[in-house]
Amino acid sequence: MIHRWSIARRLFVANLVIVLAFIAIGGTAAYLDARDRSYEEAGRRMTGVAAAIAASPLVLQAADTPDPSAVLQPYALDVMAGSGADFITIMAPDRTRWTHPRDEEIGRPYIGSIDAALRGEVFTEVMAGTLGPSVRTIVPVKDAAGTVKALVAAGVTVRTVDVALSGRLPALLVLGLALLLGGSVASWLLGRYLRRVTRGWGPEQLAQLFAYYESVLHSVREGLILIDTRGRVVMYNDQAAELLGLVPRGSGDDPSKPPALSDLPLTESLKDLFESGRTAHDEIHLTGPRIVVVNQGPAQAPGSPGARRPAVFGTVATIRDRTEIESLGSELETMKTLSDALRAQTHEHANRLHTMVSLLELGRTREALDFATKDLELSQQLTDEMVSSVDEPVLSALIMGKVAEANERGVKLTLTTEGSASVAGLAVQDLVTILGNLLDNAIDAAADGDAPRHVELTVESDAEGLDIIVKDSGAGIDPAAVDNIFRHGFSTKAKGPFGRGVGLALVRQAVQRLNGTMTITGTDGAQFHVFLPAIAAGTDKEEQFQ
Repeated sequence: MIHRWSIARRLFVANLVIVLAFIAIGGTAAYLDARDRSYEEAGRRMTGVAAAIAASPLVLQAADTPDPSAVLQPYALDVMAGSGADFITIMAPDRTRWTHPRDEEIGRPYIGSIDAALRGEVFTEVMAGTLGPSVRTIVPVKDAAGTVKALVAAGVTVRTVDVALSGRLPALLVLGLALLLGGSVASWLLGRYLRRVTRGWGPEQLAQLFAYYESVLHSVREGLILIDTRGRVVMYNDQAAELLGLVPRGSGDDPSKPPALSDLPLTESLKDLFESGRTAHDEIHLTGPRIVVVNQGPAQAPGSPGARRPAVFGTVATIRDRTEIESLGSELETMKTLSDALRAQTHEHANRLHTMVSLLELGRTREALDFATKDLELSQQLTDEMVSSVDEPVLSALIMGKVAEANERGVKLTLTTEGSASVAGLAVQDLVTILGNLLDNAIDAAADGDAPRHVELTVESDAEGLDIIVKDSGAGIDPAAVDNIFRHGFSTKAKGPFGRGVGLALVRQAVQRLNGTMTITGTDGAQFHVFLPAIAAGTDKEEQFQ
């Protein structure tokens, strides 16, 4: 039954039991303390009464007479009536009573301790006598020589003390009820708060739910990161750690000390997004060698009927890896570029072929032969330069296709090659991404500029690595925009149907992945210089992507 109770109910019952136990223990302790204090007060009062009687000359004089009771009994009764004492017993040093509230007890031995009094000391004790348990004080009566001639015992019964103490019990009961009521109200208010926060679930249910959430966090293939309103990373799963380059959090990490966003090695774009807390849908960000898609939204508490707006605890961001998709898209774009280049070459070849056929039909064989020879020499010269300088068929085909595409758009693309016939062991996909995007941007810039429109490509390969220089005759690049030009989403051109600001961001990512460098110079047209270091001999190319 108790396993079905919510945390609020358990806390209320536990607090009620604790308050009751506290009241019982505290009340008992207070009662015993009050009783002891009453006994001490009665003892001090009886000490004063007994000392006053012992100091009276009448007692010392009567002690020397043959019948002390005849003188002392009326005196003791008078003092007892005026002092509030239940009994006053004046006795001989041998315990023989000279006075007593009951006449029949006179002459009988006193019940109690008198050894300390016989030594001349005053002491108080709780003792059961003929009148029942009582608080009594015994004071010695001494003569001028210091000899104990008699003893005076004055006391009140415990019953009398308890009656006086019972007058304080209502105050103790009121205090206990006040504590019980206050504790119950506090428990109810705290339980109401916990019921709202925990949604009425018990600790077993919360533990089970937490186990489910932990399993989900570590099993999903999407990255998940939770950030509170103060910019601290409360939680992130293993996939998020892998995608963002973070250290996986272990079960032994202190959840009360989450790391701050500023302490994590995040890229500026992701850090700005997480710190802003704004809602994001399928935003693309570059994180080192990866391209990720981020969705972000607020983490809100369940809304209550009386609340105008639910409380916001922070933000939740999901992260998906899009590197492979972008890689496939880049390869597809490369194939499209090659197909466009083939189409352009086919169109150009058809025009030239029609020209040669027309010359032959007109009987101008020599002119047709000269035209065909020159066209073959230009094509063969470009092919020979590419093959002799860059020993990579895909890269050669890409450049040749870009030459044809530039020619169609009224841009002259010239190629200068130097060095050995090698690409220094670099991945062809990365080279296609870098060179293809640089040439695309250069041809676009030159086509939008004034005549003469041209693009210069310089490719130099040696033992140290590969140098690629792309220069165009466009409007150039504003020096203030150099820092932002490689940022994802930044573009100086009009927004296209599929977005802008992707190509150069992918170039920067590929250059960083290959440990290369890239610089931008020139105001009279832009010049991009990329250097890619050679891969050491025997190194597996797949290690570049680890």
